[in-house]
Amino acid sequence: MKRRTLLSSLAASAIATPSFAQSYPNKPVRMIVPFPAGGATDVQARALSIKLGEKLGQNVVVENRPGAGGTIGSQAVAQSAPDGYTILLATSSTHSIGPVINAKIPYDAQADFTALGQVATSPNIVLVPLSSPAKTMGELIAFAKKNPGKLNYASSGNGTIVHLTSELFKAQSGTFIVHIPYRGTALAIPDLISGKVDVLFDSLVSGLPHVKDGKLRALAITSEKRSPLAPDLPTVAEALPGFESVTWFGLYGPKGMPADIVQKINSSLNAALTDNEVKDRFSRLGSETTPSTPAAFATLAQNERAKWKRIIEQRKIVVE
Repeated sequence: MKRRTLLSSLAASAIATPSFAQSYPNKPVRMIVPFPAGGATDVQARALSIKLGEKLGQNVVVENRPGAGGTIGSQAVAQSAPDGYTILLATSSTHSIGPVINAKIPYDAQADFTALGQVATSPNIVLVPLSSPAKTMGELIAFAKKNPGKLNYASSGNGTIVHLTSELFKAQSGTFIVHIPYRGTALAIPDLISGKVDVLFDSLVSGLPHVKDGKLRALAITSEKRSPLAPDLPTVAEALPGFESVTWFGLYGPKGMPADIVQKINSSLNAALTDNEVKDRFSRLGSETTPSTPAAFATLAQNERAKWKRIIEQRKIVVE
């Protein structure tokens, strides 16, 4: 009799207790941006947060925790409670490049986080001076092969996505082009316009205006397929099959998050990303929204880590 009563009580309790997702969220959610306010990641976070909050039914508050190339904010999320109230807007830098180029990063980019979903991708474009003999990627590759060491390329510094993308291009095209690092691609633009620099793999959002102003020539875009963000530009892969390099953005939580909360965040995120207002705002930032499943996003980040690890090791790239 006592056992029957106990079982009945447990069954009633199970029915009465809602799942985590049914009660989540019952307070604002913090979206940590591991970079300074006003930067590309921060602007994307603020463009996303309002609509994501609407879909979740709670405010999503953006909090900037910059420092150490995104490490400080990422670590803060890794060490937070896995209850869905602290999430991270991560990038290629924090979870694909940083972990393989910096052995001192205090977190495991895969084991210490729960993938929630991809947010967007942002390609680069290949820029050359108007005086360049290359009018296409095929011509640039042919000229570089015939003149090893004659061309140079600018980057935003050692170990950055611009640097690694350029080295990936050199590796796949079999060319030798001299690296000239700058402290940001904006500082390299005047030298590119004047012809002191021969090539720059710049972000679409910062590079395309110089093309529209007639100051530079764009040869191609680095996404796998042609992008609606610049539909007239061919891809590098059309001249160099298999080439692809994009900066990705995605949401993570700390490890150990309940599956139903992960699913609720993911479904809300995907609904926000398909909203026309959000898509338009991201497009103006040079990014294309990319709804996904948590598993697909986790696989993407892992594959990107493996790709950049190969390039970093093959090209002996180090960051002091």
